[in-house]
Amino acid sequence: MKLRIAVPVLLLLVLTLVFSTFGQRNVGGNMRGGRGGARVESLPQGNSDAEKKILAVVDEAQKSGAMFENAPVADARMLRLLTESTDAKNVVELGTSTGLSGLWFCMALQKTGGKLTTFEYDAGRAATARKHFTKAGVDQLVTVVDGDAHKTISRLKDPIDILFIDADKEGYVDYLNRLLPLVRPGGLIIAHNDSMAPDYQKLVTSNPALETLPYREGGGMLITLKKH
Repeated sequence: MKLRIAVPVLLLLVLTLVFSTFGQRNVGGNMRGGRGGARVESLPQGNSDAEKKILAVVDEAQKSGAMFENAPVADARMLRLLTESTDAKNVVELGTSTGLSGLWFCMALQKTGGKLTTFEYDAGRAATARKHFTKAGVDQLVTVVDGDAHKTISRLKDPIDILFIDADKEGYVDYLNRLLPLVRPGGLIIAHNDSMAPDYQKLVTSNPALETLPYREGGGMLITLKKH
């Protein structure tokens, strides 16, 4: 188990250095114009028909503007990398939006045999996410939970391998306090746009049971290991 988590943490350190040196243009950060001038980020090549199908849905969503504060591609690729390299089976996401980060999780979960449970407050965005998951052929891997996640996360009972927090920033501390007991030892907690949640930053960096590293590509994330 210790080796299992050490590999992705090492990868994170190496990739952070590489991204900082060469810039986002080398990690899928080139921009193209989308509908209404929306930003369209270049995507990597898929190595299977299933992966290409997911990437096609991501690309179409970017071009059509079917997005709302989705994680940038640089961040989403890191989510996929960490999920697949840790062989995660149970991923929980707080803040589905229109499902693009969920699609990147599913690229990994197709390989690991895992599942994604994702929570979204806005019914319209949740409906769009479901359409994206179905079109990408991964809807069987995903459970979308509508409503206020502060109330609905109480249904979670199983150990969590990866917890991704990308919802209301003032709620990050509550989400962590309530779900940390479910994160397995060796599991990861990933907080997106953490600079907007200073209380959360203080909490995860001062807890001796946690090890936290910043990832500063895209929108920025704090990646936290729950120690054994």
